[in-house]
Amino acid sequence: MNKKELMEKINDLQEKMTSIVSKAQSENRELNEDEVAQFEAAEAEAKSAQTSLDAIEKVEAMKPVQVAVPENLTPEQKDIKVFEQLIRTGDINQSPTDMEKGDNGAVIPASIANKIIDKIVEISPLFQDADRYNVKGTLTIPYWDESTDHITVDYATEFQAADSHTGKFSNISLTGFLASALVDVSKSLINNSSFDVVGFVINKMAQAIAAWIEGQLLYGDANGMDGMAAGITQYDSTASATQVTFDELIGLQESIPDAYQRDAYWIMNKKTRTQIRKLKDGDGNYLLNRDLNSRWGYTLLGKDVYCSDNVFEMKSANAGKFCIFYGDMKGLAVKVSEEVSIEVLREVKAAQHVVEIIGFVELDAKVQNAQMLAGLKVKS
Repeated sequence: MNKKELMEKINDLQEKMTSIVSKAQSENRELNEDEVAQFEAAEAEAKSAQTSLDAIEKVEAMKPVQVAVPENLTPEQKDIKVFEQLIRTGDINQSPTDMEKGDNGAVIPASIANKIIDKIVEISPLFQDADRYNVKGTLTIPYWDESTDHITVDYATEFQAADSHTGKFSNISLTGFLASALVDVSKSLINNSSFDVVGFVINKMAQAIAAWIEGQLLYGDANGMDGMAAGITQYDSTASATQVTFDELIGLQESIPDAYQRDAYWIMNKKTRTQIRKLKDGDGNYLLNRDLNSRWGYTLLGKDVYCSDNVFEMKSANAGKFCIFYGDMKGLAVKVSEEVSIEVLREVKAAQHVVEIIGFVELDAKVQNAQMLAGLKVKS
């Protein structure tokens, strides 16, 4: 309940208590058992409402820590200080270098947004390795399509026409889908001057966005971006709904042309990796090897293995869905809007002693080179 509703409730309960006593006084008698019970219940409810009202008023009376913004800072350092001031006090009293109020009231701190994006890149290898474009509006990417025909070279004979074979230019269009991440920060932490509130917001927001983005880049959404799964044309299904075989892994790897093998790697769920660790070749050698020099500690058929909780497990409940991806992730095009907007909401959860910080990012993803990517589906 808000402050006004609590005050009205207290007034109504006080009137009820007064009415009970006045009635007994007018009849020159003591309160009966029923009236005593009604009075005590109203009194208890009024005290509870008053406690909630007092808590709200105490929160409103609290003075947030003021943040001094020295003048001898770099533009990025000044942005961080001003953003910290906004979180702690709700005001921007200094003249920010790269931070302003947008048309929708949201704060757009470019350096803070860049730190969040950098952190997302650090957390998600798929987002890091995809071909990223930081532009606004619709982005059209042309690509050379040789799926149905391709350029041929052969010996030529004078006075004899050569057969004409060629590929063709096609294109994909990336628009933008809005996503948001919400971080709740305790006012007790905010009012602690030694607490790195900006670093906390950057890390928490980046972790939330990275986890969501990675799932969307892999599988997309019917109402959002396509993602990788929708554009993969080189794929096969497992013979079993619960097990993957050595031959199936070789077939998946071999579906990628040698020209795109150099930077290729595997993406799978950790439980699938555990299952593959038990596979051996004909000589009794394990296929998946522990390799401290590899990017994530394991190699499979000579290529690094990245595990993501966003990838579906290898089990019958996921029939028809991709459980393993392989290839050069540059085959996936990701468009990210140049601006990430951040808004500080101080009133929504004021009674809970919490400040909400919400960040918005606009992005889209589609396969731009299907030859670079392949997938293995769970048997239908």
